[in-house]
Amino acid sequence: MTTLAESLADVRRTRLWDGPVVDCDVHAQFDGMAALWPYLEPLWQDFITERGYSGPPSLTTVYPAGAPSSVRPEWRADGVRAASTLEMMRTQALDAWNVERAVVSCYAGVDSCRHPDLAAALARAVNDWLISEWLDRDDRLRASMVVPIHTVADAAREIDRVGGHPGFVQVLMPVRAPQLYGRRNWYPLMEAITRQDLVFGLHFGGTGDGPPSPCGWPSWYIEEYAAEQQVFMSQVVSMVVEGTFQQFPSLRVAVLEGGFTWLPSLMWRFDKEWKGLRRTTPWLDAPPSELIARHMRFSTAPLDAGSPTQLARLLEWTGPEILMFASDYPHHHADDPVALLEALPEDARAGVMAGNARAFYRLG
Repeated sequence: MTTLAESLADVRRTRLWDGPVVDCDVHAQFDGMAALWPYLEPLWQDFITERGYSGPPSLTTVYPAGAPSSVRPEWRADGVRAASTLEMMRTQALDAWNVERAVVSCYAGVDSCRHPDLAAALARAVNDWLISEWLDRDDRLRASMVVPIHTVADAAREIDRVGGHPGFVQVLMPVRAPQLYGRRNWYPLMEAITRQDLVFGLHFGGTGDGPPSPCGWPSWYIEEYAAEQQVFMSQVVSMVVEGTFQQFPSLRVAVLEGGFTWLPSLMWRFDKEWKGLRRTTPWLDAPPSELIARHMRFSTAPLDAGSPTQLARLLEWTGPEILMFASDYPHHHADDPVALLEALPEDARAGVMAGNARAFYRLG
């Protein structure tokens, strides 16, 4: 089995793919609060110092430092946080894989900061750090901005503050949130995203107001990690059923680090139930599967592919046009780019590896 640890360079050596690559999900991580210090106002520097604040708590609960799903073993370095410098990303991801464009996301854990003003200040600092340390230094990079999610008005203000920067193409929204994203309370945020012509990036992680499973809190990390797939399903269903795409017909949603192999069964059941219950949601102007295909794209990582035959069948159900290649650097999943490329029809490979993301994010 070929894995991304062997890099796309190895995939190219198989001659399965030697075309352009657009990576829709790579991660930059700030190495402690010190990295954000130059981008924080003195008021918040004093606040953090006086309270000994070390950063949002969900940083370690969403991505435990010792878990392979957080960092591949070969990319761990003593005394330096993985993916915390542009030089590391260039060597381990961008240059190694000859990436044309990469969308950089920083899960900053702002969702677990309940102080509304501190959360807004941290989001501003992370976005300014992304501009200065990443976007301004490598033209291949585009980025997801971070917003405070507990005060939607502050989130909308932050989107308008930096949404005009050409490097930002997406707003990073954790899949676990205080409410389902189809709820009307989120409309000011959706309005800001569409006003700035950005993508809504529905990404793994977050700290909602309830447990990650429908029946309560899990005992072990693996339970929470596996159950996150249910949360992705719930958010997709919510945004479709509650009429988000009728209210915001230009809204684009990228589903990131949640996989896609669960999608065919969800789309089939969703359409089946809609046929019998459509009178309860008369605003839906198309079958749910059509709305998903029209407004949503899904990253290929984690692949969770199964056998080549099963993967090919799944791709027939979803259609390759809704997939965007992602390395999910520096995280570790049992991804197999060779199996993915082999399962794709030859005329669909260019789209999945680059074209779909290039068009969806309007990268030119």
